[in-house]
Amino acid sequence: MVDFESNKSAGDAELQDFLLIERQKAQVNAQIHEFNDICWDKCVDKPTSKLDGKTESCLTNCVDRFIDTSLLITNRFAQLLQKSGGGM
Repeated sequence: MVDFESNKSAGDAELQDFLLIERQKAQVNAQIHEFNDICWDKCVDKPTSKLDGKTESCLTNCVDRFIDTSLLITNRFAQLLQKSGGGM
């Protein structure tokens, strides 16, 4: 006899894991678009057919700084959660 409840629970857990991964992918994509918008406005004076070295360097540094800052903030929140015993 098949235990439908245990199969349902396993299926629910797999679905929740899948949804979590997809939500994280969407957040990463949204963050990338935000970086692009901010850094483009900061670094590109007027669009041309090619990026010059100065503009390319500015874009690279801009995105790198945003990534560094995001990682710093994420790690800091993780440390605070550990100190508080996991939060909830």
